[in-house]
Amino acid sequence: MNPPRNLNRDEVVLREHSFDGIQEFDQRLPNWWLYTLFGAIVFAVFAWLFFATDNGAEAATNRLASQLDTLDAKRFAAIKDLDDKTLWAMSRNQSIVAQGDKVFHSICYTCHGTNLEGGIGFRLSDNLWVHGTKPMEIFGVVTHGVPGTGMQSWNAQLGPAKITQVVAFVLSKQDPNNMILIPRDQEPTLQHKP
Repeated sequence: MNPPRNLNRDEVVLREHSFDGIQEFDQRLPNWWLYTLFGAIVFAVFAWLFFATDNGAEAATNRLASQLDTLDAKRFAAIKDLDDKTLWAMSRNQSIVAQGDKVFHSICYTCHGTNLEGGIGFRLSDNLWVHGTKPMEIFGVVTHGVPGTGMQSWNAQLGPAKITQVVAFVLSKQDPNNMILIPRDQEPTLQHKP
């Protein structure tokens, strides 16, 4: 290795060897290049610390999940023809379920209880259903009511969008493969009434 020399900034130093007729420079890297390199290394370390810890990765994951839920909610809101599959999908969307929860706890809880445990109306927290086990049947009950019972039609007060949200909220507490249709007189809520 050659001993260091005092050089002018513009003086070019070449190494003595050559490969395929190409000679190497033997000079110090420019400061801007070194600052960029070391800055990128420092940034990478801090980015890794932020995203590798639970807080950073979890926050990013939660943000992504929230944004996907919002997009799904907008997509579901645009659907005009509901079916069982769509209502089940809506019941797994946290944004729609949260909106349905608000509607349920502002209107439906008076008859069906704050925890869907029943009261004046049937329990909605178990897997026993009197007026249908399919999401569209439940949607129809909320929309049109059940004549001769205390379940009135909510179509005029809520409209289809809020009814869809309430049904999604109720379905979010259910297992689609475990809903059982029973006769009205076997509903457990009625068993406790005189």
